[in-house]
Amino acid sequence: MSLKLSVITPSFNQGHFIAQTIDSVLNSKWDNIEYIVIDGGSGDETVNILKHYSEKYPNKITWLSEKDRGQTHAINKGLAMSSGDIICYLNSDDYFVEGAVEEVMEHFYNNENTMWLTGDYIIIDENGKEIQSFVARYKRLLRTLPKSLTLSIANYIIQPSTFWRREIFIEYGNFDEDLHLTMDYDYWMRIIKKYPPHILKSAISAFRIHGDSKGGTVFEEQFAQEYETAKKHGVTGLPLFLHKLHNIAIVKAYNFIK
Repeated sequence: MSLKLSVITPSFNQGHFIAQTIDSVLNSKWDNIEYIVIDGGSGDETVNILKHYSEKYPNKITWLSEKDRGQTHAINKGLAMSSGDIICYLNSDDYFVEGAVEEVMEHFYNNENTMWLTGDYIIIDENGKEIQSFVARYKRLLRTLPKSLTLSIANYIIQPSTFWRREIFIEYGNFDEDLHLTMDYDYWMRIIKKYPPHILKSAISAFRIHGDSKGGTVFEEQFAQEYETAKKHGVTGLPLFLHKLHNIAIVKAYNFIK
């Protein structure tokens, strides 16, 4: 019997992107998929799109739309509803590239010792055009370095390209709802202390940067919160100093290319 994948999509007013997100999950050739969309009460066309897909794929997609406490709360609601052997979350403006789900699931099926993995990605704009390829190359370089030490200095984990076994969720629980920008980095810092991630070299997801995305609007605040998160996890001394220097350099680079 094949492993079951649970994909959770937190959503709020991303109706112009979410159909592509849903298609990338439900068009996968991996049949054993449970897709859960947690919408925060969108006022755009999102709910109508969700109704359409639930009619088209009644056995594959579950959704709800109600006011929540933000993205992290939505993810945790989806985790509570999930039953898959493998879990991930995919934001409503990102999508999986063709063949990625099958590659990930086949790896977990053939490698029982892999507890979590992350892969490469492409960065796209609101029109789906690939941008900032140098950022993807830089993250690719970071993933060749020592995993735990490097993560304490810079977040090289690609969130929409990251999957973990249910055992991880049972052991480490939910994402921290007090964090709205770095809940993923906090989670990776928690689990890497015991389980090193497997690194896939191929692109798994497309990460979209646009006018309303966090990556496009509040990156300075996000990097500041990553620094505080690193401190919370006991990063001190030279690694913490390098983390701060890295943040300064990256913020300057992001401001330059905007």
